[in-house]
Amino acid sequence: MDIAKRFPENPIIKPEDVKPSRKDFIVECVFNPGVFKYKDKIGLLCRVAERTKQKKGILSVPILENNKVKIIEINLRDPELEYNDVRKFRYKGKGYLTTLSHLRIAWSKDGRNFTVEEKPAICGEGEYETFGVEDCRVNIVEGRYLLTYTAVSENGVCVGLIETENFKDFKRLGIIFPPHNKDCVIFPEKIKGKYYALHRPTGLLLGGNFIWMSSSSDLIHWGNHRCIAKTRENMWDCERIGVNGPPIKTEKGYLILYHGADYNSRYCIGAMLLDPEDPSRVISRTQHPIMEPTEDYEKEGFFGNVVFNNGHIVEGDRLILYYGAADKYICGAEISISEIFDSLGI
Repeated sequence: MDIAKRFPENPIIKPEDVKPSRKDFIVECVFNPGVFKYKDKIGLLCRVAERTKQKKGILSVPILENNKVKIIEINLRDPELEYNDVRKFRYKGKGYLTTLSHLRIAWSKDGRNFTVEEKPAICGEGEYETFGVEDCRVNIVEGRYLLTYTAVSENGVCVGLIETENFKDFKRLGIIFPPHNKDCVIFPEKIKGKYYALHRPTGLLLGGNFIWMSSSSDLIHWGNHRCIAKTRENMWDCERIGVNGPPIKTEKGYLILYHGADYNSRYCIGAMLLDPEDPSRVISRTQHPIMEPTEDYEKEGFFGNVVFNNGHIVEGDRLILYYGAADKYICGAEISISEIFDSLGI
C-alpha cells in the first residue's frame, strides 16, 4: 500500500530549471538527489544528466576524455550500433550511456522551493568517471559529510567516496567498491568498533542484484562482505533491489528504505529493519511497496514507472523524501515512520 503523501507542488525541480553546463548541451533529466542539511538550509545534491542537441539520423553523445568533453557521433543506421534503451547503447562491442551526468546542488529554506546552482559541484574525473558521476548519497558519519556516489566508465560501474565540510570544497578519497557495484550507503556511527556500509554488487551469470554489507576500520578498505537481502520471486522486487538513503537509527533498529524493480523495470520503494547489534540480520521486510509510481510525472518521463530516492530528512515521526520520478524530475513526499513500522509488522 502506498503510504506516501506527495507534495502538491511536484515536480519541485524540472530539467528546465537547470542551466546546461555548456551551450551545446541540453539538460535531459534532473533526479535522484542526495539530501542533507547544512546550516539553516536543506540541500539536494542532484544528478543532472545532459546530452548534446541531436541531429537528424545521428546519435550524438558526450563522454569525458582526459577530463575534457568529447562528442561521439554515430549514424543510427550503422549496423554495429545496438540501441534499444534510451539510457544506454552498444557500439562496436563497447557500452556507452546516452547522457553524461554530473552532481549539482539545489538549496531551499522551506524544503519546497529550491534554487539550483548555475554550475556543477562535482563532475567526472579520471579514467573511472569518463561516463560521469551519478546518484550520490550524503552520509553523515560521526559529524563528517561523506558522499558515496556511482562512478561510470567503460571500465564498469563502481562506488567512489568524497568528503566535504562546506559543499564547496570536495576531497576525493577514491574508489571504495570496484565494478560492478552501486547504491552504497554508510551507517551513521561505528558498530562494535567498525564502520559499516550497504552496497549492491551485481551478479552476471550467477547471483543477482542483491544487497550486501561490508565493514571497515578506516572507511577506505572494506571487508567482511555478506549478502543480507535478495530479490523475491513473483513479487514487486523480483528483478533487482538496492538501498536508497542512509540508514535511520531508531529504537527498534536501523530503518532502511530500498528500491525494488520487477521484470518490467517498474521501480518502487520498500523498507526493512536491521538488528542494531548485528545489522547483517534483517528483522523485517515489507511485503508490499510503501511507495510506487502512481502519478503521471512518475509514470511518464525519460524512463517511466520509477520512484527512486537517495536521501531523506528525519523530523520526529516524519520522513521527508526527495526522490527521482520517471528518471526525469525531482519530487517530494512525506511518510510517517510509524506507518512504515506498521507495514513492517513491528
